[in-house]
Amino acid sequence: MKVVIFGLGYVGFTAACCIASQGHAVTGIDVSEKKVRAIRAGTAPIVEPGVQEMLETALAKGLMGADTAIGSHLDDADLVLVCVGTPSSADGSHNMGYIADVSRQIAQALANGARQGRPPLTVAYRSTIRPGTTEELIGPIFRSILGPAADDAVRLVYNPEFLREGSAVQDYFAPPKIVIGTADGQPDAAMDALNAGIEAPLFVTGYREAEITKFVDNSWHAVKVAYANEIGRVCLALGISAAQVHEIFAADTKLNISALYTRPGGAFGGSCLPKDVRALQYIAGDCGAGTPLIDSLLRSNETHKHRLFEYAAQGLAPGAKILLAGLAFKAGTDDLRESPNVDLARKLLAAGFDLEIFDPGIDARKLVG
Repeated sequence: MKVVIFGLGYVGFTAACCIASQGHAVTGIDVSEKKVRAIRAGTAPIVEPGVQEMLETALAKGLMGADTAIGSHLDDADLVLVCVGTPSSADGSHNMGYIADVSRQIAQALANGARQGRPPLTVAYRSTIRPGTTEELIGPIFRSILGPAADDAVRLVYNPEFLREGSAVQDYFAPPKIVIGTADGQPDAAMDALNAGIEAPLFVTGYREAEITKFVDNSWHAVKVAYANEIGRVCLALGISAAQVHEIFAADTKLNISALYTRPGGAFGGSCLPKDVRALQYIAGDCGAGTPLIDSLLRSNETHKHRLFEYAAQGLAPGAKILLAGLAFKAGTDDLRESPNVDLARKLLAAGFDLEIFDPGIDARKLVG
């Protein structure tokens, strides 16, 4: 394939080297003349294990090029990857200026180019973008320039990257997953060809599911780091070995290091989680550790309980009959301690609904304090 990459920063240049190493012809487009000159001269513009050697090999084989202008590079391209930056704006949102500029440039090049008779060009975005950007910003830009011919000229794809600095080459060829977002949620032939030989779980989705992936991943990583650091502060204040505590924690791959408890659903409850979170809050406050993330957990859980009530009652007439299936905090038990379902029942009754409850695990005659 011939692949054109827009943006030769960390993500774009690493991808260029890896793709060229697979035998594909790669042309990188970047506004920085200094960066383009360096690549042409065989000098990697970033520091990352393996890319310098890969660049030298690609240049020797004639598989790597770089330019500051699109020119005719798209005329015979099979795939375009957009890897430009989306830096933070003053209000915290992602600045979409570079995405919009590059989209306009690609669309204009397609309008002026000589691709007539060729199949639609796959243009895949790898920059982190707000869910809805492909449909509400990128797509309209292409349609405004290409008009009714847009769908015949280009196939838009969102394909987030999962590269870590220091191990980016390894991550490219052994990613944790491959996510492809398309308009119809169906595979794209050019992306299939690009990822041929890479073994990883593959998810082909609509645009928005793919676009939110990096936000979910990175926020979760941040939660883990913040949580670990808060536990570390508690351990430090109490004279406990945080290293040993982590070793014990990480040994549990059934619950602690797993996908369990990460699927959105009901609020947490029962005899352990709320009680232990409150206790840890007290311990942290008592020893002066400071744990704002942990302090926020119960507030977040209460907010979720109320949202579930709103969701359940939405659109129902006052006094409507409601069946609540399950009262215990967990199916298969009769444990009502801090059950979110008890709180939901209270809210429904207080709102005047005619509530009935079914829970085969609960026998009121057997409940004891």
